[in-house]
Amino acid sequence: MQISNEQLALVNKQIAALRKAGSFYGKKLEEAGIDSISSPEDFVRLPFSEKKDLRDAYPLGLMTAPESDVVRIHSSSGTTGLPVIIPYTAKDVDDWAIMFKRCYEYAGITKMDRIQITPGYGLWTAGIGFQNGAEKLGAMVIPMGPGNTDKQLQMMQDMKSTVLCSTSSYALLLAEEIDKRGIKDRIHLKKGVIGSERWSEKMRQRISESLGIELYDIYGLTEIYGPGIGINCKYNTGMHYWDDYIYIEIIDPVSLQPVPDGTQGEIVITTLVKEGAPLIRYRTHDLSRIIPGDCPCGSPHPRLDVIMGRTDDMMKIKGVNVFPSQIEEVLKQFPETSSEYQIRISHLDGKDTMRIYVETNGSVNFLDLANRIAARVKSVIGFTPLVKVVEFGLLPRSEKKTKRVIDERFE
Repeated sequence: MQISNEQLALVNKQIAALRKAGSFYGKKLEEAGIDSISSPEDFVRLPFSEKKDLRDAYPLGLMTAPESDVVRIHSSSGTTGLPVIIPYTAKDVDDWAIMFKRCYEYAGITKMDRIQITPGYGLWTAGIGFQNGAEKLGAMVIPMGPGNTDKQLQMMQDMKSTVLCSTSSYALLLAEEIDKRGIKDRIHLKKGVIGSERWSEKMRQRISESLGIELYDIYGLTEIYGPGIGINCKYNTGMHYWDDYIYIEIIDPVSLQPVPDGTQGEIVITTLVKEGAPLIRYRTHDLSRIIPGDCPCGSPHPRLDVIMGRTDDMMKIKGVNVFPSQIEEVLKQFPETSSEYQIRISHLDGKDTMRIYVETNGSVNFLDLANRIAARVKSVIGFTPLVKVVEFGLLPRSEKKTKRVIDERFE
């Protein structure tokens, strides 16, 4: 998707604001002698911005609007270093709500729905993002926040919630609990809006079939508003993203050059109208592709494919680059396994070892299944892992995001 003249004009406004504020990116532009751009070729010469830039700006170095206009901050978790603080103006908050309302509408959700929100509130963008969009839509919000599964299920029954907003991990946990308690006939859910972590097709099918609901993939990240910048429609041919608010390009993560539509690479996002903390050419490290052509739904908004993983998901084992998505692709070929798996990497006696734990029911031969999975994985990644098959339900479930890769070499 080449940047349009309208989008270029909006980027120039962002450039002027960033230079005036003297933010980290404003300084980059000043050093490069750039005060405006006039063509797509100019745009791809603009410097990238990175998570490190945002961390170095802690706490309020990203603030581009006057402080008197800033009404809120949100923050990344900071689990891998200093958190990133993102200031929002009132217009930013409203723009985000408009985008999120659009997401609900694309999922066929209306003001007559009752929306149960399970992601966290506070500094994290998820809970309040889901809520603002639902209120903009005019739907009834049940703002549960995370955890307390007993109360979640009680409210879900009593309030006759029709929409579940959650991570895929928690949606799975709730589905399994509903099944275990035999209360499916008292649940009125019709749709699930799922975000904040990548999930496999097998997991999607399990949640959808178990709860009997349509599932919608929502996209977003704290640095760029939060969840709500894109969602799939009922045709499920990729996630429409709002190109009147953000411009997305896909680059080769090694050469850093843009790749043609349809080619997988790293998502790079430019905010077009953000005031509090605009970002230009922000490297997300999420891997996907822009889907060429038109969607059957007739929407003019372009589409991203599902998030395949992250450039930093890669594990180097025995000199081989391995992605969790490769293991998922293998496991989905085995219908007798559940959607849950765990990878543990350790270093023993001078050698790297990869163990893969998978779940199955009691009707299969565990050793035979382990050997078949190990052989299939070897054909994909080039070495044989240790595969351990366990009974269904033994791997950990999470109310937030499930940690699927545990690298014990660095613990």
